[in-house]
Amino acid sequence: MQSAGLQMAPDTSALTPRLPGVCEPNIPPDSVIFGRSVAMGIIRLKIRKVAGTNVPVLIQGESGTGKEVLARLLHFRAPWSDGLFVKVCCPAIPSTLLESELFGYERGAFTGAYGMKPGRIEMANRGTLFLDEIGDLDMGLQAKLLQLLQDGQFSRIGAREDKRVDVRIVCATNRRLDKEIEAGAFRLDLFYRVNVLDMQLPPLRERREDIPDLVAFFLQIHGAMIKCTPRPISSSLMQALEAYDWPGNIRQLENLIKRYVILGSEEEVARDLAKSSSSTTFEPQIPAKGPISLKKITQQAVNEIERKVILKTLLAHHWNRKQTAQALSISYRSLLYKIQDAGLEARS
Repeated sequence: MQSAGLQMAPDTSALTPRLPGVCEPNIPPDSVIFGRSVAMGIIRLKIRKVAGTNVPVLIQGESGTGKEVLARLLHFRAPWSDGLFVKVCCPAIPSTLLESELFGYERGAFTGAYGMKPGRIEMANRGTLFLDEIGDLDMGLQAKLLQLLQDGQFSRIGAREDKRVDVRIVCATNRRLDKEIEAGAFRLDLFYRVNVLDMQLPPLRERREDIPDLVAFFLQIHGAMIKCTPRPISSSLMQALEAYDWPGNIRQLENLIKRYVILGSEEEVARDLAKSSSSTTFEPQIPAKGPISLKKITQQAVNEIERKVILKTLLAHHWNRKQTAQALSISYRSLLYKIQDAGLEARS
């Protein structure tokens, strides 16, 4: 049974072509747009408006937030969904090979080119080309990609004439492209070409209200995969899931729920959360401009360590606040205040 707020889309993952060097997504096709948060409502609205248009889309977000999944949804909800969805993972292919993978080559173009080879751009004609981690593309290839975006034309390596293609370009990055531009590592003109429409996927820690919907979905699909009906997550474990910061985002949550479905042990999940929580490193928030307050940064570190200790102790005592207060040698009222102040308080 689907939780309230879920919005299902057709499961079209089996239709996606499997190309050499292309990794299959770990996140199920519909999970990224689940949830009742305002941020995901904006994403759903943008999908409806842009899916039928052939404009470039730039998807930004941390690793594990579902950028590739969103790109696939844009493709399969477009009028050209019968075309191919072709993924190119820019950092996964050596830069010396990436040009030939993207643009293809003619026979005799270089040593070893014994025949003509079409590139991924040609494969994606009348479909979607997904450039994952475009921030890793070197400057030379950025210039060739700019020509494709400007006039829909490209040339194979060694070719005398340009070829025209009709392809939707979707790019994704977990980098700040504005910072890459400042560092001279990314072309400003290319940024404006790929960023016709921007979609910012928030990290899971900024959409905690979506966690129950995601958990229900992952329980459903992974239970069906191993042909079992997993027990619902208890309220205490759900509180822990909502309080955790999820550095691995949706991918990490899915893997944790998959482990729960297989093992059927909430204690195992709680131990994993406690271990992950205690091992997460603190990164101070240093302003880009203006003076740096050492006192403020020190207080940030103290607050973060205190939050981790409280969360780990709550998990160890199955979210029993009285036992947690005793274990931490503080009053029950002080613990309630610290839970609220640290953002660990469960929603009613």
